[in-house]
Amino acid sequence: MSISNALNSAITGLTASSRAAEVASSNIANVLTEGYVKRSLDQGALGYDRPGVRINGITRQVDLGILSDRRAAGGAVSYAQTRADFLLTLEGTLGTPDNPSSLSGRLARLEASLVYASNNPENTIALQDIVLRADELVDGFNTASDEIQRQRTIVEGQISNAVDRVNSLLNNIQQLNVEISRYTNKDHLSASMLDQRQAQIDALSELIPVRQIARDRGTVALMTPGGAILLDGPVATLEFSASNIVAPHMTIDNGLLSGLSINGIAVSPSGDGSPIQGGGLSALFSVRDELAPDAQSQIDALARNMLERFQDAGLDTTRAAGDPGLFTDNGAAFDPLNEVGVAGRVSLNVLVDPDQGGAVWRLRDGLGSVAQGPTGNADLLVDLAAALSGNIALATGNLGATARSLGGHLATFSSQVGSNRLALDQSVSFATARLSALENLELEDGVDTDAELQKLLLVEQAYAANARMIQTVDEMMQALLRI
Repeated sequence: MSISNALNSAITGLTASSRAAEVASSNIANVLTEGYVKRSLDQGALGYDRPGVRINGITRQVDLGILSDRRAAGGAVSYAQTRADFLLTLEGTLGTPDNPSSLSGRLARLEASLVYASNNPENTIALQDIVLRADELVDGFNTASDEIQRQRTIVEGQISNAVDRVNSLLNNIQQLNVEISRYTNKDHLSASMLDQRQAQIDALSELIPVRQIARDRGTVALMTPGGAILLDGPVATLEFSASNIVAPHMTIDNGLLSGLSINGIAVSPSGDGSPIQGGGLSALFSVRDELAPDAQSQIDALARNMLERFQDAGLDTTRAAGDPGLFTDNGAAFDPLNEVGVAGRVSLNVLVDPDQGGAVWRLRDGLGSVAQGPTGNADLLVDLAAALSGNIALATGNLGATARSLGGHLATFSSQVGSNRLALDQSVSFATARLSALENLELEDGVDTDAELQKLLLVEQAYAANARMIQTVDEMMQALLRI
């Protein structure tokens, strides 16, 4: 080997050692940095006639298969958790049957009050207790309905924020695409931007599942598993118009609630046919348009059943035709054509409420009575108790066609909500376990500080060897000059 070749080999070796030390130091320094991906120096020989080391670039150690699976798992966790959170809230609002403040507990106390009063019809305090317990039951229905709509209103705002977040992330990713394509020959800048882009795509995938497709000069395209193109050169724009408040009758089908559009084209926001199905955004739409309306439908069916039990024409002959029973639909008789939201409109008949000018003795003598009858007559109280405990099928809802008492229907509804919540909890656990396993697989390819320190020791030895080579070449040249 000639002196010039030896010198060139040593100089390129020093350069490579310097870059290798820089890369290893960067790895160690960023071992705890969120989103940082391990780098390695890609180097090779200059060529047959040019001895030395060529630096090909800096490589990020990314397993794209694991990365894609981990993103999908993160979206699945977000989807399942969002739905499970709503059912947990609903379950807490309804309460469990053993809880006295639950809807079932309030109904049980009303039944007990009616039974006690039917055995003591002359007892005014017993009649007052019926009014108190009936008012508690009304409040339970109203609270459940109001909470469902409050949750829908909250979700409406969350959808708006999520859409804004998606648009912001897509714009950030597009801008990083531009910057990465511009600095593809500047390894450190490019690697840092790739880290930033990966973090942005990770955040996006929690809201909308995406597939990453490589394009020229380090850029990427993004599309959903459902086929929607979010980024491929130009960036897509998601559009959603939030409503300030959500009422039971407002749905996406009747146009009173906004759907979702991508680049001005309406798309299904949730369900199997949705191009964004599987992430946090579709879960929010699912809560607003599926889970919450279904819960409202069930609670309305129960409220209707209660109203119709006490509105039956044969129950209280003192009432005029068309008059409401013990419970009313906002003061009037229940109209089967106006069931939506009735749980939020249920109220106690003012004729028996002393606070509203009524009299408790009408529970014993009839709602249409103008004067008190015999205090020992318990026939109507017995019939009122039987109205609650009688087996009557629900006219609507999906709790089954089996005839049950009102308490039985309530128990079925609570059980259904609890079972669905447990099923979603299991989905959350499965998705979380899968995500954790994939994150651990990613960490196996992450920065190992011990390995990086070993690399630094080898780099130090290589640097010293190349420095010694330069020193030797210098000594040889000095010796030649002295001849």
